[in-house]
Amino acid sequence: MKKFLSVIAILLASCASQATPVPTSLPSTASEAQEVLIRFFELLNAKQYAEADLLYDGDYEQLQIFNPSSDPADHAALWSWSCEFAGLQCLEVRTATFKVLQGDTYIFQVEFNNPDGSLFVLGPCCGADETEMPPVSQFEYRVSRGSDGQFRVMDLPPYVP
Repeated sequence: MKKFLSVIAILLASCASQATPVPTSLPSTASEAQEVLIRFFELLNAKQYAEADLLYDGDYEQLQIFNPSSDPADHAALWSWSCEFAGLQCLEVRTATFKVLQGDTYIFQVEFNNPDGSLFVLGPCCGADETEMPPVSQFEYRVSRGSDGQFRVMDLPPYVP
């Protein structure tokens, strides 16, 4: 009888609900979105425009304005012209700090490195002084998951006229 009760106890214990930890998706997906953001700027900085374009899902209108003679469907050419001649600052990311999730969009606060490794600071523009247009070193970037499940950057690099 004692043996029978032991077998029953073991069977009941094995049938009991096991508390399996369920990982939360936010940290891993925020991290994945952050990796895509950083990779996007690494590729732009390395002049690998076609590869970078695969990680972008924002508007191309401004890129077309920078280079109206380019074929609007040739995104690599638009990126090349915009980064190399038109004033987009296609710099490497210094920091990318997750701020908030809005719907399916991850918002990051980003700082960039100048080519010499110093912090990129966007100064006053177009005749304004620092009181009228204070310098900016932190920029907000949105990263969204597309219908194919892949994360893509939604915003252009900083622009210096």
